[in-house]
Amino acid sequence: MDYEALKDQWSEVEDRDGIRLSWNTFPSSRMEASRLVVPIGALYTPLKEKPDTPLLQYEPVTCKAPCRAVLNPFATVDTRARLWICPFCLSRNGLPAHYKDITQDNIPPELHPSSTTIEYRLARPAPAPPIFVYVVDTCQEEDSLKALKDSLVMSLSLLPPNALVGLITFGTMAQVHELGYTECAKSYVFKGSKDYTAKQVQEMLGLSPSTLRTNVPPQPGRAAPVMGPAARFLLPVQQCEFQLTNALEQLQKDPWPVANDKRSLRCTGVALSVAVGLLETSFQNAGGRVMLFAGGPGTEGPGLVVGPELREPIRSHHDIDKDNIKYYKKALKFYDNLAKRVSHNGHVVDIFAGCLDQVGLLEMKGLCNSTGGHMILTDSFTSSQFKQSFVRVFDKDVNDNLVMGFNASLEVLTTKELKVTGLIGHAVSLNKKSSSVGETECGIGNTCSWKMCGIDPTASYGLYFEIANQGGPAQHQQGPQKGMLQFLTYYQHSSGQFHLRVTTVARNLSGPAGDPAIAQSFDQEAAAVLMSRIAVFKAEVDDGPDVLRWVDRMLIRLCSRFAEYRKDDPSSFRLEKNFTLYPQFMFHLRRSHFLQVFNSSPDETAFYRHVLNHEYVGDSLVMIQPTLDSYTFDQEGSVPVLLDSASIQPTHILLLDTFFQILIFHGETMAEWRKAGYQDQEGYENFKALLEQPKEDARELVQDRFPLPRFIICDAGGSQARFLLSKLNPSTTHTTSTYGANQSAQTIFTDDVSLQSFMDHLMK
Repeated sequence: MDYEALKDQWSEVEDRDGIRLSWNTFPSSRMEASRLVVPIGALYTPLKEKPDTPLLQYEPVTCKAPCRAVLNPFATVDTRARLWICPFCLSRNGLPAHYKDITQDNIPPELHPSSTTIEYRLARPAPAPPIFVYVVDTCQEEDSLKALKDSLVMSLSLLPPNALVGLITFGTMAQVHELGYTECAKSYVFKGSKDYTAKQVQEMLGLSPSTLRTNVPPQPGRAAPVMGPAARFLLPVQQCEFQLTNALEQLQKDPWPVANDKRSLRCTGVALSVAVGLLETSFQNAGGRVMLFAGGPGTEGPGLVVGPELREPIRSHHDIDKDNIKYYKKALKFYDNLAKRVSHNGHVVDIFAGCLDQVGLLEMKGLCNSTGGHMILTDSFTSSQFKQSFVRVFDKDVNDNLVMGFNASLEVLTTKELKVTGLIGHAVSLNKKSSSVGETECGIGNTCSWKMCGIDPTASYGLYFEIANQGGPAQHQQGPQKGMLQFLTYYQHSSGQFHLRVTTVARNLSGPAGDPAIAQSFDQEAAAVLMSRIAVFKAEVDDGPDVLRWVDRMLIRLCSRFAEYRKDDPSSFRLEKNFTLYPQFMFHLRRSHFLQVFNSSPDETAFYRHVLNHEYVGDSLVMIQPTLDSYTFDQEGSVPVLLDSASIQPTHILLLDTFFQILIFHGETMAEWRKAGYQDQEGYENFKALLEQPKEDARELVQDRFPLPRFIICDAGGSQARFLLSKLNPSTTHTTSTYGANQSAQTIFTDDVSLQSFMDHLMK
């Protein structure tokens, strides 16, 4: 099959099963696998929206313990004996009574060849409706606070009416609002400078078991306790909308005076730990989100990231490298401990930052990364970027249910040839051992099961595998042997039931050593994304230059293994079609925000890496290698052009999409004509239409993107044009003329190497 046909086949599989593999034929021995360089990996999007996935209203049929695989189209079924043979462990299982009528022509949906992905609605109801706790920073300017209050009040109408809501506000102190008390506004205040233990928080809020008195008649002015004492703070939206809207509208800027040379005192750490303590008493393993809205950095109490003195700057990448960081390690430890508690309880933490400066995402990132929460970085709560991204969090499906899932976990089963080595994505390990767990570790390893807490239709997880077979005489079987994977995703659906999504994947095992089918089965796009996740995972613990060297080394090894070339003749270098783009993905990855921290704040780096670890293949590729389209008079619509400085022409308009930014750039002549106002004159209608075209296309790109990208319009020579120039391959630089003469072949290149010289070095 040619590459284009294979590509179509892979994208069909992606549409149906939400999965892309780096290699679509599995090597049959460990030896052969070690020569592949790029590991066998899968990028899996469990909740990928698919209109035609049947939702079965009965419990799945599973294999006997310890295997527990779910019945799937690859199982062998004996309709006469009413047995099925599990393709994972080869045990025989009886079919349940209600399958008695099945025949070759009349089979249940889960055995249908196209049902490689299927979803069950389980009989298990959720322990409670979904919970949302708003944690709001009141140390901000009036306009910003007002915009945030408006967004929060509006969001109440987007929640399911039975959802439970709570409100915690913080500045110098943290306040938990008692929404169940209707006589007047009432809240519990926590001192911002004190580190409260979970037990202290629960005692102060009257949630600890000792304070629960049974059979107390309800007092007037209080809601009758629904779910025990926490009901005073968390109430169904339909019941407390009035109270909550009032509480939000009356929020004032933190009254504590702030001197001109000081920052506001903000006890972010206390507010978060109170929110976590509130949920963990009554709602362990019930789906809930803690949504933090931070207008600046924590400057008070546990988890502070910078002191209150303005003359003390917040830490930069440079400070971290030099170990010149006063609060960093302590804050990191504080938030990481909090993240452990939250993920253990099955709750999600989202962080929305509305601030020109940093708010401490670097220290707090574990809260989102281990619970599947959102991280949104914007300049202000007044920006449309914040408002629209926030609304998008509450997206609904056709049945008007929220598309977010809660309390999710993912388990992987493999046939004996394969073992799972780990997962890279927003999850924590459930430390579950099985025969499917490999010996090596890649990402979060030594387990076959992970807990996601929050999960949504674009949440994607990188899973990595190794080959267990030592190789030896192949068993003689009819037809090619298959290696198989099964992914089981349990999650709490927002309609109130638990669901189980099952995806079963089978791929051929390669024939005798040196089978060309393996090379042909290489999916360079999926491989680039899976490798970039490993690189980012390494970048969190290793030095930047070490990670770049690793990326280069892996690329050189891959090319020396799969390229055709004659020794010592760089011009003879050839790559097959399904490998040709891979080197340029790696070229752009090494220059990207994910690995180059120059010019980004530590918060921005944490944000970029967070998003890369969440998105599926298509969007991740746009982040690694942005797309560039060109518009000009003598062509219909847009034409994709190379991400190269040679693409800048005076009579062209460019549209750059980096995923985080969408930029429209007017070439010199175009900008002059526009400034002269030609588009408003008669006879220049085609110029007016040309100026509109990229804006239209940009609107389409933004339609379902989350978080909303930043929109930039700029001209040649303008200051904003730097966003475009920094992404282009510098093929036309001041060094082009003498290039190669003065460069000895070192593995560390300067920032200015062009793709061409990168490829030249690679070939050598």
